[in-house]
Amino acid sequence: MTYCVGLKIDRGLVFMSDTRTNAGMDSISTFKKMHIWEQPGERVIVLMSAGNLATTQAVVSLLDERTKAVADRHATLLETPSMYQTVRLVGDTVKEVIASSSPAGEKADSYFNASFILGGQIKGSEPRLFMIYPEGNFIESTDDTPFFQIGETKYGKPIIIRAYEKTMSLAETVKLLLVSFDSTLKSNLSVGLPLDLLFLEQDAFKVGLKKRIGQDDQYYRTISDGWSNALKTAFASLPDFPG
Repeated sequence: MTYCVGLKIDRGLVFMSDTRTNAGMDSISTFKKMHIWEQPGERVIVLMSAGNLATTQAVVSLLDERTKAVADRHATLLETPSMYQTVRLVGDTVKEVIASSSPAGEKADSYFNASFILGGQIKGSEPRLFMIYPEGNFIESTDDTPFFQIGETKYGKPIIIRAYEKTMSLAETVKLLLVSFDSTLKSNLSVGLPLDLLFLEQDAFKVGLKKRIGQDDQYYRTISDGWSNALKTAFASLPDFPG
């Protein structure tokens, strides 16, 4: 299991992902789930993945390999003219990988499933954010749906819904995401530290803040302890049930 969030604010796009992958309680590993393709001054593309690890790694590897194979006739993430064409390319690659991995008759919602969050900006267009399903189809974020989650979403979603504002600063957004992830980490052992954080500022066309947050990160510990204490205080201040 995993937990990834891509969120849109006025200043740009913010991404956060955990790094835990497990195949049972006795087989827990750390794998990066956030992948970046960058041409400074022209484009930055970010892809986060959840689901079957072999599938997600194959998709990322194929996308990356094609950016380096000059003679390959496939379109690449560094050549697409728009984010819409980029998400179509990734969706087609997901379908290609699942089709080649699955036995005859096996469907995308089987053992080989994988989902992705894709975001970024290409010069000449606005930052855009998409969620890609195992079938390769996708949806785009809107004002009504300004963020996407994949993986273990249920524990952290209510926190984002309650506190999100598109005018939030980067500092406020990071705080919100850390609270969302902390609640998820404490509720599900299959999501774990370290966390990867990335900020793409609108029209910067380069990676802004990029940070890995581990167990010993003092700011994360402060947020985690503060959130726990705030909940205890709020609970204690609630009125008793009448009768």
